[in-house]
Amino acid sequence: MQDGDLYEIYAVKYGEVADRAMSENMIGGDPHDMSGQLDFYVWAVVGRSRTFIVDTGFNHETAAERNRKLQRLPKEGLALVGVDAGAVRDVIVTHMHYDHAGTLSDFPNARFHLQAQEMEYATGPCMCHEVIKAPYHVEDVCTMVRKLYAGELTFHDGDAQLAPGISVHHIGGHAKGLMSVRVETRRGPVVLASDAAHFYANLEQRRPFPIVYNVADLLAGFDRLEALAGAPDRVVPGHDPRVLHRYPAASDELKGIAARLDAEPA
Repeated sequence: MQDGDLYEIYAVKYGEVADRAMSENMIGGDPHDMSGQLDFYVWAVVGRSRTFIVDTGFNHETAAERNRKLQRLPKEGLALVGVDAGAVRDVIVTHMHYDHAGTLSDFPNARFHLQAQEMEYATGPCMCHEVIKAPYHVEDVCTMVRKLYAGELTFHDGDAQLAPGISVHHIGGHAKGLMSVRVETRRGPVVLASDAAHFYANLEQRRPFPIVYNVADLLAGFDRLEALAGAPDRVVPGHDPRVLHRYPAASDELKGIAARLDAEPA
């Protein structure tokens, strides 16, 4: 791996759900009496010549509809780590749930990367069921369809290498077309799990988050995440508040907002 193929990774928090029990985050509940606060992140993967954004969060309207606390728009959080949303050329959408595929229009010059299975899922007969379509927001899905017709969407069928040092991997389980992102960094490969693992505890206890398309695929995905990373401490879950405590802040001013995932965890 050449130095030019290594990336910096920033986890940028843009919102949270604070009043949540940990038992809500695992199938079968959780015996521990502890907070299950869920943080919302987008990720910036920054290389010498190319930057990838992973997921696009949600906006003020969606936050109000779903009773979520939006602390800053995703584009505003990215600006704090030096990324101009208007200049971004590549956006990876790990899946199309409302907290991962909103604010697409804030990236007007980007090409979007999505699993073909996820578009089929989000626009197909499974959405006739209220419990399955609940995590999706129809306006986000329609925006992605418009991106397709505008020639701004690239579909991937399974795993794909997007550039030297960065690849996407179909994991499934949580959503039919969920993919995680593997990034080469100075400390080795780091895997951004997205919702293949919401919390470290999901991985450690092998207990899935309860929003799930296929439990068997989700459980198999835990093993795959660790194999892709080469070490459990190089897998970064998608919603765990501890990410901002385990990894150094992007700067002193950004403690509790943005962390450097290419650095060694504490």
